[in-house]
Amino acid sequence: MSKAFASQADLADKKVTFTRLSDNAYAYTAEGDPNTGVVIGDDAVMVIDTQATPVMAEDVIRRIREVSDKPIKYVVMSHYHAVRVLGASAYGASEIIASEDTRDLIVERGAADMKSEIERFPRLFRAVETIPGLTWPTITFKGEMTVRLGKLEVKLMQLGRGHTKGDTVAWLPQQKILFSGDLVEYGATAYAGDAYFNDWPATLDKVEALGATAIVPGRGAALTDPAMCRDGIATTRAFIRDLFASVKSGVAQGHDLKRVFADTDAVLRPTYGSQFIYEHCMPFDVSRAFDEATEHRDPRIWTAERDQAMWASLG
Repeated sequence: MSKAFASQADLADKKVTFTRLSDNAYAYTAEGDPNTGVVIGDDAVMVIDTQATPVMAEDVIRRIREVSDKPIKYVVMSHYHAVRVLGASAYGASEIIASEDTRDLIVERGAADMKSEIERFPRLFRAVETIPGLTWPTITFKGEMTVRLGKLEVKLMQLGRGHTKGDTVAWLPQQKILFSGDLVEYGATAYAGDAYFNDWPATLDKVEALGATAIVPGRGAALTDPAMCRDGIATTRAFIRDLFASVKSGVAQGHDLKRVFADTDAVLRPTYGSQFIYEHCMPFDVSRAFDEATEHRDPRIWTAERDQAMWASLG
């Protein structure tokens, strides 16, 4: 493994797709880059996850303006990761909504995460100088809240811990369309460096129980029918379970992190190695799973320095 992050070598621009899921819902996707969801109501627009920088967000805004001239009033943070939220200022939204758990994580580790992710993803953080600072919610909720865009109802829900402890999904119950954030991925490896492996599969069971007919996942193409939705949920659940089972087996045998990483990669690569960002995610995922299987119930803070030390130790 190179001492440079796998993502640092990923410099080629991705093809953007703006998929219409209904009269109200759109998916902004880009070949495994972080996705953005768009909900167009009767009187306003809601954006779920904002891209990494205001400059990156400008392309989302351009696509929105091709289909609506309504004001962008709401930004929803599915979780706190910098690559998802630091473009928020571009939208001029009057309200930025997040779970209370997400706000707590921003207080605790937002600055460290920002520095860490900027170093991990140079392509996504081009024009980093346009970021005014951390993105802070103006509205927080615990459990569930409803936002009404005229007659259109949007439910914001915490279904359980998974990708982070603050994960929020946006659900259009009238249309059965879900914006899952990174709880669900499609053709992309789930980043689990801040995850709760014991909880994530059960949270996905709750996602599946909604019976979505379309899902905008955190990464990968929009899921546009019930079968694709079930597949995206199932493959995400399988990856989390397979990785954690391998790591727990290694821990039980007394192996150190480097050995556990090598063995887990050997087990998972034949099935998952062709997914987007597999090479980047695996060291972080195995490190977090090792922590959870040993002495750290809650995720430790990733700093730029910890990133580098972990990457070098597994090289």
